[in-house]
Amino acid sequence: MAGERHRRRTALKYIIPAALAAAPAGIFYLTRRHTGFMDAVNDNAAAPARAFLGRLSSALPFMSLAEVVCTAAALWVLYHIIKTVMRAVRRRGWRTILARRAYALALAALLCWTAFCWLWGVGYFASGFAVKSGLLPDGVTADRLAEATRIFADMANSGAGAVRRDDGGHFDEPVGDIIALSDGVYDAITREFPALAGSQYRPKAMLYSRVFSRLGFTGFYFAFTGESNINTAAPGCLIPATAAHELAHQRGVFAEEEANFAGIAACVTSGIPVYEYSGALSGLMYLSSALRQADADAWTQITSGLNDDVRRDWEDNNAYWEAQRSDTGAGAVVNAIYDGYLKSNGQPLGVKSYGACVDLLVEWVHSGGITP
Repeated sequence: MAGERHRRRTALKYIIPAALAAAPAGIFYLTRRHTGFMDAVNDNAAAPARAFLGRLSSALPFMSLAEVVCTAAALWVLYHIIKTVMRAVRRRGWRTILARRAYALALAALLCWTAFCWLWGVGYFASGFAVKSGLLPDGVTADRLAEATRIFADMANSGAGAVRRDDGGHFDEPVGDIIALSDGVYDAITREFPALAGSQYRPKAMLYSRVFSRLGFTGFYFAFTGESNINTAAPGCLIPATAAHELAHQRGVFAEEEANFAGIAACVTSGIPVYEYSGALSGLMYLSSALRQADADAWTQITSGLNDDVRRDWEDNNAYWEAQRSDTGAGAVVNAIYDGYLKSNGQPLGVKSYGACVDLLVEWVHSGGITP
């Protein structure tokens, strides 16, 4: 009888924490399709929490707290794995030891995932930027696509000479200056799109930039610290556009295609030369890629008119990312995981969502948001 009670108490000791951790996650998955509820949670709880965390982490302007947290978490997991193996080798009952350690790691992972869902995941199911702004594309014609591409090509040509370059003509703006100038990049665009108003703290240069290059990432927003993190090892010509993209996430733009549009739109309207050029170049890359498929002749005509500086920056960017392709396939694995993550959170295009910003750019140009 006493043994039975002990087994019950032991079972409850593991079942109750797991149930308490799983319940909020279950509620999230049951309610995530209710847009109004997700809007309320995001506006009244998640967004203020992210802003608070961003304000705290901004107290360390020269350090990515996100990298510190992720490094500490990885070391903690590694420590427990090693400790578990050592105990299992030295003691009897190794199955019990492994089960307890696996339970502890699984519980920690569940708690982190639950917190992430309510802190950031709610945004994937709340009203998006396109809905809030009224910028709802209803399709893209080849003519409109060509028009938008031509405008961005003209902006890139005009802006290429306004940024610092080295003796070889390569983009050479200091990353520190780019980060410092980010403070005002959203000032103009928020007057056109009030939905982009929100808390903003300077992006941070990543210590693990080269690692992220190997994985194919230019930056990331970390909801647990409210930080925008930038891969500063990537070609400088697109770092301002990347910073603006991650700052869009910080301002509550969740979908990747919408954050990409918001970042480009913020850049080209900012009045800050290095951001204007980077946004124009980034937008041109997306638009021209789509135009090449829709109208190859128009694409040839427009791209043949690009000046040497724009061509050089474009080629530098392509050459860099080509060199980063890992023979181990690590980048492909991470990309596949991220693709699955996007799809599981209501973004059916997955990683290709980055290309969907073309529709928003074309609609914005057509509606008069930006003119030649």
